[in-house]
Amino acid sequence: MAMILSADSDIDVVAHAEDGLQALDMTALHQPDVVLMDIRMPRLDGLDALRQLTRPYAVHRPQVVMVTTFDDEEYLARAVEAGACGFILKDSGPRLLVEAVRAAAAGDSMVSPSITVRLLQRLRTAPSRPQLATRLSPREEEVVALLAEGMTNAEIATALSITVGTVKTHLANVQAKLTARNRVEIAAWAWRNGLAGRST
Repeated sequence: MAMILSADSDIDVVAHAEDGLQALDMTALHQPDVVLMDIRMPRLDGLDALRQLTRPYAVHRPQVVMVTTFDDEEYLARAVEAGACGFILKDSGPRLLVEAVRAAAAGDSMVSPSITVRLLQRLRTAPSRPQLATRLSPREEEVVALLAEGMTNAEIATALSITVGTVKTHLANVQAKLTARNRVEIAAWAWRNGLAGRST
């Protein structure tokens, strides 16, 4: 993965960690924009390392993309709760890997298409948690529904005939209303509350 990413002129690989504890040390030292985190690692697993990186008062909070395999559904659901912004499979091709890093750096989310349906179905069928009375505007609901289907900001803008800046404003407002840390948490909320699937 490091070789693939280093070959891209827009991406600098600043460190490579062998386990979760080293990943925390390298993140503190280099303060990268994006961290690719394996879910299963020695000494400190990826979920615990993720929670450390995304804790509310962390000095530096990078975007974290989890690297996973098909048998990690339970870990994926827990990673969403812990603040991961994307998921890719270990055998993802070079293009998807680069796209995932770029999307995370831009504040978007990237989930490998082959695990998207399984992950979101799990979120949809998970027991509902008590929700605060959250009122989204009709336009915010449209934006969230499209986001939950995996669309980027640009794709949402095209679908709704609005600007990318307007999409970002709506999502910032939604994020504040839901106290969500990232787009994945907004998508999870949408699936749990019946907003997802409206565009189909």
